[in-house]
Amino acid sequence: MDCPTRWNSTFRMLATALKFKTAFDPYKEREPYYDYTPSAEDWSKVEKVCKLLEVFDLATHVISGSEYPTSNLYLAEVWRVKQVIDNASEDEDLFMREMAAPMKEKFDKYWGECNLLMAIASVLDPRCKFHIVDICFPMIYKPAKVAIEIEKVRSSLENLYDEYVSLSIQESSSATENANGGGNNPTSSSEPRSSFTGFDQIMNLVREKEAVPPMKSELQAYYDEGVYVPDDDGNSFNALDWWRNNSFKYKVLSKMAADILAIPISTVASESTFSAGGRVIDEYRSKLNDESIEALICGGDWLRHKYNLMKKAKVDERHAVINLKI
Repeated sequence: MDCPTRWNSTFRMLATALKFKTAFDPYKEREPYYDYTPSAEDWSKVEKVCKLLEVFDLATHVISGSEYPTSNLYLAEVWRVKQVIDNASEDEDLFMREMAAPMKEKFDKYWGECNLLMAIASVLDPRCKFHIVDICFPMIYKPAKVAIEIEKVRSSLENLYDEYVSLSIQESSSATENANGGGNNPTSSSEPRSSFTGFDQIMNLVREKEAVPPMKSELQAYYDEGVYVPDDDGNSFNALDWWRNNSFKYKVLSKMAADILAIPISTVASESTFSAGGRVIDEYRSKLNDESIEALICGGDWLRHKYNLMKKAKVDERHAVINLKI
C-alpha cells in the first residue's frame, strides 16, 4: 500500500502497477463497478515518475548500506540525483517541470555545498581518484565556483596528508628513542648502554631514513598511478580492502584512507529516517522545536545503548519467537 509520507513506497507501488499495465483494461470490461482504469496519458506519467524515483531508490540503498564503505560513493550518488532533477526540470511535459521545480529548489538548498570530507573520500577510491571531482563538481556548483571548490578539495587533501606524515614521523622518532634505551626505562639513566651491536646501528639508520619523507609523496604517487579497474563489474569492490592490500606501497596514505573510508554516510536505514519523527512528535508534542526533538531521539538511543535495552518492536518479536518455541 502507498504511504503518502514515503516516496520509496510510492515508487514501489507504481513500479509494480506498471508490470500489470495490460490487466487493467480487461478487468474494467469484466467488472462494471471498476471506474479507476488509468488512461494512456496516466501511464505515460507513471513511467516518467518511476524513472526519476528509481534513481532515488538506488541512491538510498547505496548510501544506507552497512556491509561496505559508503563515504567514497557519496559524491557519485549526489551527482546522479542532481542530474536527474535537472533533466526533469527541463522536461517537455509541464507536470514533470512543476514536480521537479520544488525538488530542485530543495536540492540546491541542502546540497549546494558539497561535504568536503566526503569529496576527499571519493578521491581515495582508486577506481576514479580525482576524476570524480572533476566530473561531479561542474554539475553541483555554479560555473564561477567550480575551480575554487576543486582547488579546495585538492589543498585540503594535501594538508590532511601532511598531518598524517607528521604523525608518522613522530611515531618513528618515538620508536627510535625506545630502541636506543630512552623513554621511561628506569635502567637507562643509571646504567647507560655504552655499545650497540651492528644490527642495532643498522636499524637506527633504517628508521632515520624511513622517517625522512621521500622526494615524491605517496599522495602524488597515488595520483600518477593509473586508476584501478576491477576484474568484474565493480559491485563486489571494497575500497578498504584495496587500501589494506596496498598498505606496503602507501604506508601513510593507507592509514589516512582507512580513517576516512570508515566513516559511514548513514548509520540507520532510510525508512527509520522517515518514521522516527512520528514516534516523537505526536498530538501531545506537536509544538516541540528542533532542538528538543533531536534531544529526545538522541537521548532515547543513548539510554537504550547504555543500559542494553531493546526497542519495543524487537522485544515483542523476541517474545513471539519464545512463545512459538514453547
